[in-house]
Amino acid sequence: MRSLTIKGVLLSLCTATLLQAAAYKIPEQSLNSLSLSAAYVANANGADTSYYNPANMVWNDDANLLEFGLTYINLPKIDYSGKVFSPLANTYVPANGNSKDEQFLVPTLHFSSKDQGGWRYGLSITAPGGLSKRWDTPFQKAAAKEFTLKIIEMSPSVAYKVNDKFALGGGVRIVYSKGIVQAESSPLYSEDMNGDDISFGYNLAMSYRPTGAFKLAATYRSKVNLKEDGTASGYIGKYLLTKNPADLSVKMPYNSNANVSIPLPATLDLAMAYTFNEKTTVEFVYERVYWSSYKHLDFNFNNTIAEAVLGKPKDKLWDDTNAFRIGITHQYNDKLKLMAGFAIDDSPIPSRTLGFELPDADAKMYSLGFEYQYNKKVSFGMGYLYDDKDDRAITLSDANINGINGTFTHVKAHLLTASIKYRF
Repeated sequence: MRSLTIKGVLLSLCTATLLQAAAYKIPEQSLNSLSLSAAYVANANGADTSYYNPANMVWNDDANLLEFGLTYINLPKIDYSGKVFSPLANTYVPANGNSKDEQFLVPTLHFSSKDQGGWRYGLSITAPGGLSKRWDTPFQKAAAKEFTLKIIEMSPSVAYKVNDKFALGGGVRIVYSKGIVQAESSPLYSEDMNGDDISFGYNLAMSYRPTGAFKLAATYRSKVNLKEDGTASGYIGKYLLTKNPADLSVKMPYNSNANVSIPLPATLDLAMAYTFNEKTTVEFVYERVYWSSYKHLDFNFNNTIAEAVLGKPKDKLWDDTNAFRIGITHQYNDKLKLMAGFAIDDSPIPSRTLGFELPDADAKMYSLGFEYQYNKKVSFGMGYLYDDKDDRAITLSDANINGINGTFTHVKAHLLTASIKYRF
């Protein structure tokens, strides 16, 4: 049980740059992407091409394009029904509980320039990943009494038009992340950690249009290694060191610097889109996320007692995942565009290492949206996405290292985006 706090800290601090994967990601960073369930690579157009496929900026109209969006995210309560292994009782005990409802407002900004001698330039400011989970029940709050993640990513990009059918693009990812974690398992430990980090990565893109109606594209986001630096304070129960029941009431306070190095996996997207009758475009995206680089978790504390109890490496052993996305865009008339999408997204977390801070599961996503052209310079729209994750049952045969033996239900998410676009 004592290692549950470490997992919560990691997931709070390191989710920054995972844009298109299961687990702790928010791939929907614009109106079109959310409305299409992120099936938005080959047919990416407008200001947000700077983020989703920089190469496609060369196909934009010859104008400066700007998009501002605001996304409301609701994470409903998660129900857990089952037992958890108690190190004090040395057996499994009932541990039913509900997480708290979470709500957020996330702003985004995208820009794509007009043609500059065959070159285009872009900039996106997004919040591409994050996680917040709070539990009040005793065994759940041992992992996540509270952990909250805030992220800002700035992504400058550039594109070059090789010829009328082929373009290349790429960019730099500058990510700032800040996390807060509180965990408590009295009388064994209490922990309050804060940390932040600035990390760097890159993305590459190519776009090929053999005909006006048929589009092919590929994008790649690099693996990013993060080293999170922060502080930790709390207490360690002396019992964890001696295993002597007489020491259960003895608490040893600590204040320490702490750090951890973790990989953020590479992501590959392959996409194709076809436009029928110049009005309806269907796009299919295959996505591969290389989560297997996340093999274990190893925190380092300056405090020797905290290091002895909390600093031991812990297996993660996540799996590479596949996602399949399909989106339909229909130009209803000169002013109104309609969009809908569907996606199937795998979870990378094995049953053996699943924990309360991120009870993830395979998901299906459903979305729809619209965009209305108000005049030649201004358009606006709204989109909605429902993320429906499967129930996740962990049994004794899974040998879960966090002592879980039960079922997670109602793992859902609702996202609503409003956007305004401007050209000049």
